[in-house]
Amino acid sequence: MAAANYEAAIALIDEAHAQDPNVTIVDGQDVPYELHYAQQMSHYLSLRAPDASPILKVAIRAQHFRRWEVPRGSYPMTKAGYLNWRSFLKKRQADLAAAVCLGCNFSEEDAAGVARLIRKEDLKKNEETQILEDVACLVFLDDQFEAFEKGHDEEKIIEILRKTWRKMSERGRELALQLPMSESSKELVGKALAG
Repeated sequence: MAAANYEAAIALIDEAHAQDPNVTIVDGQDVPYELHYAQQMSHYLSLRAPDASPILKVAIRAQHFRRWEVPRGSYPMTKAGYLNWRSFLKKRQADLAAAVCLGCNFSEEDAAGVARLIRKEDLKKNEETQILEDVACLVFLDDQFEAFEKGHDEEKIIEILRKTWRKMSERGRELALQLPMSESSKELVGKALAG
């Protein structure tokens, strides 16, 4: 695939991310949250798999494609509601990203490959799917964990950390242990890994 094709797809994906009305502060500037998230995903991909394929680079960038359009509150605030929301989002994000890829002259096979990665098919069997999962876990631990930590009790946080750890490859875990963390976060990670 020509570099121009996947660069064009990433540019269109980022244009959509820039429409996210939710913002986060980065270096004193308001940045649309999903654009920030996508940039973090690409950053951690460069650490986890510096020679990643163009297909994986696009899937990484589009993992939360237009996610803000289907807020968590649009599903019941139960475990089943959460799982249904996540399942719907994976399919929707994969389909929307594949359409962008086809519009950028990807082959049907390559567009389908991007969609498969976003849906996280064959996790633990497909190396690229595992890399995407590692990267998503790294972004959670680096960028979202401390805010998440404030809203949940310790037992729930430790359970989530253990689930996150199980999803990661050895290389992903190595990178996770190198992340800068607050003392309280380090303590929680230590408790999760000890049990």
